[in-house]
Amino acid sequence: MFLDFEELSGQERYKLLTATIVPRPIALVTTRNEDGSTNAAPFSFFNVFSEDPPLVVLGLQSRPDFSLKDTTLNIRRTGEFVVNLVDESIAGAMVVCGADFAPDVSEIPAAGFTLQKSPKIDVDRIVEAPFSFACRRVTVLQFTKIRDLAIGEILGFTAREGLVDKQSLRVDWDVYQPVGRLYADQYIRTRDRFSMTIPSPEEIGNATP
Repeated sequence: MFLDFEELSGQERYKLLTATIVPRPIALVTTRNEDGSTNAAPFSFFNVFSEDPPLVVLGLQSRPDFSLKDTTLNIRRTGEFVVNLVDESIAGAMVVCGADFAPDVSEIPAAGFTLQKSPKIDVDRIVEAPFSFACRRVTVLQFTKIRDLAIGEILGFTAREGLVDKQSLRVDWDVYQPVGRLYADQYIRTRDRFSMTIPSPEEIGNATP
């Protein structure tokens, strides 16, 4: 079965991509509005891109009338944003932030989140998030009237107490319980884990050149 994406609508491509490329990490992005308030919006078109330099990528979508959403406007205007990661404890509040609030209504009180100033940038982070990455815009690429790609450099991150060992910098996966996005309104927990080690060619035995 071959599906030619050039012959499919955007909605059909979205349906297939979000149902097959799973699970996707969730970025609950906070940005600073023009009036100084904080906007929060979840994104699952998101991932880490590089560690040197430390980069994250966000897929930003415009409204149906092609006007820019608050996150895109704020990143373009201020050049700063915070990627707050999502675990089981804040998953329900994250979904609240995805509601279509009016531009002058903050998602933060409705979701029950607490804000705190981020180190190094002038955008608040969400205290309840397990990890909050302070990011500076590197570039925003506009591919179509409805799709932008924002690349940000991570300047540092704040971790909830007890999640990272200060000496080894190891994350405690018995405590950290992230959730991933599947498709539509479906999400996934990450409690079921297994280990695999990459073998050496000698261990494989019959490795081909």
